Parts: sequence; structure tokens; C-alpha cells
Amino acid sequence: MENMNPKEAHGYLKKTPDAVFVDCRSEMEYMFVGHPLGAVMIPWYDGAEWELNPHFVGQVKKLAGANFTKRPIVLICRSGNRSVEAAGALESAGFKHVVHVVHGFEGELDETHHRNSRNGWRVDGLPWEQY
Repeated sequence: MENMNPKEAHGYLKKTPDAVFVDCRSEMEYMFVGHPLGAVMIPWYDGAEWELNPHFVGQVKKLAGANFTKRPIVLICRSGNRSVEAAGALESAGFKHVVHVVHGFEGELDETHHRNSRNGWRVDGLPWEQY
């Protein structure tokens, strides 16, 4: 697994058009908090009970296509924790180039336990949208 901060990951995605950009947060986060432009939502955990998605690896394989083991996969979540877990699952399934976006979309907690103030995709001013 390769670790990149959000700005590095954004640059990498621009230079690597065959990379697959996966937002592994929940559907609710993706829709209501916002998401990076170009990211496809495949949740690692989701639902009211915060259940592990048993189809995650298969869904990423399907998205990546027949050459899934060689295609770069860039993973982002809220703060970088879920994407590390998801990256491990992909590597165990044979993916060769998995990138984890350190600090994720919303970043680390600040001293008042809020996100979106220290680091992360949004704080870095990278392109995102909200439905």
C-alpha cells in the first residue's frame, strides 16, 4: 500500500487516467457530507448497523475490470482509517497497486473534536461536490 496525502493523490489521479478512485465511506457520508469529484462510492462499512460490506472486493474488481490486479486503486474515506482496512483487503485479493489517501476527505479531529479544520481533501481545497 502506498500512502499519499490528498494533494499528492489528486496529482496522481490527474497523471494516471486509468486509476480507479474509490470513496469507501458510507452512502450517507458520500451523499450528504460530499465526495471528491470523480470518486465512485463503494462502502467498506455501511447501513444502520455499520456492517462490513462483504461484496467490497468484488465490487472494486468489477469496477477495475479484467486487469484489476494491475490497475491502480486510490482509496479515500473520512479520515484515513477505513481506507487502510479496505486497502489491506484489496491487497489480500491480489491487487498490486493500492493507494491510501492519508487524512481522507474530512481529516483528523481538532482539539474540539471537529473535522474539516486541520487536513483532508476538503481542507486542502481539492475538487468535491455534494448532492
